[in-house]
Amino acid sequence: MKKYLVTGANRGIGLEICRQLKQQGHQVTAVCRSSSEALDELGVEVIAGIDVTNQQSLKILSEQLDHDIDVLINNAGVLARNALGEIDYDTVKTQYEVNAIGPLMVTETLLPKLHTGSKVAIITSRMGSMADNDSGGYYGYRMSKAAVNMAGTSLAVDLKPKGIAVGLLHPGYVKTDMTGHQGFVDTTHSAKGLLARIDELTMENTGGFWHADGEQLPW
Repeated sequence: MKKYLVTGANRGIGLEICRQLKQQGHQVTAVCRSSSEALDELGVEVIAGIDVTNQQSLKILSEQLDHDIDVLINNAGVLARNALGEIDYDTVKTQYEVNAIGPLMVTETLLPKLHTGSKVAIITSRMGSMADNDSGGYYGYRMSKAAVNMAGTSLAVDLKPKGIAVGLLHPGYVKTDMTGHQGFVDTTHSAKGLLARIDELTMENTGGFWHADGEQLPW
């Protein structure tokens, strides 16, 4: 049994990750701003009222944790469709704060809870890939995911001496509230792939960028 902490756990991919981990017999701490009936029904530890963009909130999270963390899954994220000519820069900033700065703040704050052999997973997106961008648009989302990819690669370098591996993972185009339930795969399929990639994460491949299906993605 391993101890997992998952952010953005009240719905979508985060909720399904928690469900599958619970079924596998792991200890799960689900972190979110507000819980949901579906999350409460899982029977995992829920710490609600946590804002991943607020340092004081994250300090409270760290103080409430009475155990270490084997796997930290930074899943919390937001999406806004910022098209050229009608960009709402407030939503651009929000996406940057949640998607890029949030995972870094969470990881740094919880670093004392991690140990040699722990893993840090950041749920990013191939929409943050420079080489893969052939459709444009989504300025705030793409920029925030490119930024968190850089944060993840720096974390991989800085945490390597501590024996902590870092993986950047694209969940696929998943049918969730965030995507308006448009997509190619459901949360069950996506979460299964993400957890498989986390299981495969080692100090030898730390800092890599993968699709949930195992494909290594271009930067």
